[in-house]
Amino acid sequence: MIVLIPAYEPDRALVRLVSGLRATGEVRGIVVVDDGSGPAFRPVFDDVARLGAVVVGFPDNRGKGAALRRGFAEVARRWPGQDVVCADADGQHAVADVLRVGERVSERDAAVVLGARAFVGDVPVRSRLGNSVTRWLFRAATGLRVHDTQTGLRGYPASMIGWLLAVRGDRYEYELNVLLTAAREGRPVVEVRIETIYLDGNASSHFRPLADSARIYAPLLAFSLSSLLAFGIDTAALLVLDAVTGSLLVSVVGARGVSGAVNFLVNRRVFGAGAGAGAAADPGRGGAPGTGRRAALRYAALAVGLLVAGYGMLWGLTGLGLALLPAKVLTEVLLFATSYQVQRRVVFRPTVPTGQREPGGLVAAVGRPAAEHEVPRARPRG
Repeated sequence: MIVLIPAYEPDRALVRLVSGLRATGEVRGIVVVDDGSGPAFRPVFDDVARLGAVVVGFPDNRGKGAALRRGFAEVARRWPGQDVVCADADGQHAVADVLRVGERVSERDAAVVLGARAFVGDVPVRSRLGNSVTRWLFRAATGLRVHDTQTGLRGYPASMIGWLLAVRGDRYEYELNVLLTAAREGRPVVEVRIETIYLDGNASSHFRPLADSARIYAPLLAFSLSSLLAFGIDTAALLVLDAVTGSLLVSVVGARGVSGAVNFLVNRRVFGAGAGAGAAADPGRGGAPGTGRRAALRYAALAVGLLVAGYGMLWGLTGLGLALLPAKVLTEVLLFATSYQVQRRVVFRPTVPTGQREPGGLVAAVGRPAAEHEVPRARPRG
């Protein structure tokens, strides 16, 4: 296997990791990507180069996602057909765990192998809390149980490198986009238990809690904001039409038509964000001809279903004496989760090119990180 290590302003932990990997004799090559660390860190990169690592990178900081793609491209150029294991440069990944992830990748039954930490012992609060929140949001967005969504220790078979180069995101959001896109396209994901290591309270981490968390949670937040926009338009139109016509049915249908058109145009971009090679939703964004029309037809069917459900709930709630505005708010809150899951799984589901399909077409829903935990979840692929 090949080990890829993105590095920004690394310390001697990077040298120790490269030295340890070389000493095993089981690593064919090591690529270290200097993500614009600057002249002060040149001695560290010179040391790993003397140990046999290939050092490439950028003159300025571009972000972890950009560094990983640069490394994938270098691996594909130098060692075509070789599997890749990505590790962090800050000493959080033991050499034995890097090798274990590589061994799991070699079994060829997974598109993504995650080195999952158990988060036991002296774990910084921000790391424990951040992973818990992301784990919950990821499950809400995909339906998959992934214990460690933020791990930097990941393995990929050689066949996935072209796909990885197409996933969007230049910074920390890239790794979550990889998981989101894999889930959307039905690609198997598995986890392997690894040691939880934090040095000096994770002081060497360059993760910015506010800015980088916003990037990571952007897909779900974008959908929430688009739904809020549609809700505002729908509610305003509903109240105006009800005052003009006095008919609940006419008001609901008219308001849903206006807000639905806006919501479709916005969410077509939301669910395309971060997608890989096969995820474009319409011809203008690189998809197959007609995929935009098919998405529009699926969205129309969903809109009709939500319209019927929404009207029924409004009719029932107002019939019980609840005012129209609070009845509308309660109805939309109850329908939000259904709308999200149907749009993600059905309406904007990507069409995966035949050459990129994984055998079997199953997603592995991964839960508590035992030595290995893999529960196939049958789901039709796009």
